[in-house]
Amino acid sequence: MAQTAGTHHKAHTPFFSRPAVRRLTPFVLTSAIAMIFIFENRASTEIRLLVPVVTMPLWGALLIAWGLGVLACTFTVRRRSHRHARGPT
Repeated sequence: MAQTAGTHHKAHTPFFSRPAVRRLTPFVLTSAIAMIFIFENRASTEIRLLVPVVTMPLWGALLIAWGLGVLACTFTVRRRSHRHARGPT
């Protein structure tokens, strides 16, 4: 059976071989484990924020720390990718 000149067949890339999926898979797995750990720790605890002492659930403090870590990682990766994207001028 002959192919027509206008028909282009792309090679099918398996889902887990795609670059975006390979980059996000470790983040999703780590985040899922972190969420399980965070929400299993429901006891209240005292946390010192420089001067004041705050009593709050441990899961809240862990969730804030996780969010700050994700935010820091996002800025670091974005900054590194912009630095490498620029070519020599």
